[in-house]
Amino acid sequence: MKKLGCIFCILTLLGCVLSGCWDRHELNDLAITVGVGFDKSDKEFLVTSQIVNPNEVAAKKGSGYSTPITTLSASGVSTLEAVRKMTTMAPRKIFASHLRILVIGEELARHGISKVMDGVSRDHEVRSDFYIIVAKGTTANKVLRILTPIERIPANKMFKTLETSEKSWSPTVSVQLDRFLTNLGDPTREAVLTGLIIKGDSKKGESKGNLNLTSPEAFLEYSGLALFKKDKLVDWLNEEESKGYNYVMGNVKSTMGHLTCPQENGTLSLEIIREKTKMKGKIVNGKPEINLSVYVEQNISEVQCEIDLLDPQTITELEQIAQKNLTSVMQNVIQKAKKNKADIFGFGEAIEDAAPKTWTRIKSNWENEFADLKVHISVEVQIRRLGTINNSLIERSKE
Repeated sequence: MKKLGCIFCILTLLGCVLSGCWDRHELNDLAITVGVGFDKSDKEFLVTSQIVNPNEVAAKKGSGYSTPITTLSASGVSTLEAVRKMTTMAPRKIFASHLRILVIGEELARHGISKVMDGVSRDHEVRSDFYIIVAKGTTANKVLRILTPIERIPANKMFKTLETSEKSWSPTVSVQLDRFLTNLGDPTREAVLTGLIIKGDSKKGESKGNLNLTSPEAFLEYSGLALFKKDKLVDWLNEEESKGYNYVMGNVKSTMGHLTCPQENGTLSLEIIREKTKMKGKIVNGKPEINLSVYVEQNISEVQCEIDLLDPQTITELEQIAQKNLTSVMQNVIQKAKKNKADIFGFGEAIEDAAPKTWTRIKSNWENEFADLKVHISVEVQIRRLGTINNSLIERSKE
């Protein structure tokens, strides 16, 4: 009897955990959304969904649609209300678990985005592994309607381009939901998001003909970083300032730069292969200060001037010029942030780690303290390799 009782209990427990997929969703009933956009629409929010047309992206097409994606838009007092309104236009349930990109229109970003982000963060169906960007000078609705070559699904194109640009060029930042919400919720640290612009004729970019041209009528390009204060966009960082931000944060994985040759007006290109930044806070005479130590390794990639690269003194001189240029780039972005009283670097956290008692005293007035903060920058640059040849072809032809 005891054995039968144990078996009965085990079967009962298994029945509870193996009761089937009670909350399953059939693929034929879902409209898979890969991109979502938020815009301001009078007193409401305009939500745009970029939905995959499965027949167009499948390996064996059924030619049921003419484009790989369809966009649907609806307005509502809340973003989730607008999404539910889309069911009056879509034959399937809007399903956002495969979301790749979230686009915020610039007008909405300047008015504040805490309300729309609250709805996204509460939705249990939405994962947090998508990237958030800002439509610079345009709306999220227009961005999500542009068709892109190479990558048939535009949201995937934006996702992969952002990752590639961050790894190889470094004026962009890939920010996911959790990181962005953490920065928004921190009263002493501000957030940045990468900006996206539409180049060309946006109307023509919505047609399938945009995919049939070697040079599309319209395309999407990342451009600068949006600087937020609390939940509002207050300024834009240009390309150089955006790179400076990533140097301060130690985010640079690889990028290219150039400098003017020491003895003439030609240029010399350098590939940054390694970068490391150490940030330390300290208190001097009761005032907070920051020390930034930046170490950079780079290779010479292209030489367009007469220069003797085999001379050790020449290499030392190039390293000094690179150090001066990089210091200037970092100082410029720090000044831009100070002007807006927006600590996008986390300097406050460094001060808190170094002097908790002082931080407690100045925390409530940190934006003013940050505007007057002294930042000491120390840069060390080392040139590792000259490439597959030593001196430049210009120097060799001269010889």
